[in-house]
Amino acid sequence: QMLLVESGGGLVQAGGSLRLSCRAPRTITSVFNPTHMAWYRQRPGNQRDLVASISSRGSTVYADSVKGRFTISRDNSRKTVYLQMNNLKSEDTAVYYCNSKPARDSDWGQGTQVTVSS
Repeated sequence: QMLLVESGGGLVQAGGSLRLSCRAPRTITSVFNPTHMAWYRQRPGNQRDLVASISSRGSTVYADSVKGRFTISRDNSRKTVYLQMNNLKSEDTAVYYCNSKPARDSDWGQGTQVTVSS
């Protein structure tokens, strides 16, 4: 089980940027480094959806709705995954979570709220 701590959310105007971070402070690097990680989001009234994922070697995949605007990255030395979000839109308003891919139910954290005002 990984303890995952998300941060970096906030209120931003449409067109603005935010950078989310996800740390795994209690996970040893030999477990974190090979783990395929991802960002998910849950918009009001919707299920939790995959936003972006990154393999242990840095290969990335994005949902069509965020391609060209979001960038996922990871720093294995810090056991941290990032999500750089640019040109934010009102429809990006959601609670953002990180987890492995596929996600493990036991690893969901509190998430971080992103609110985009139009």
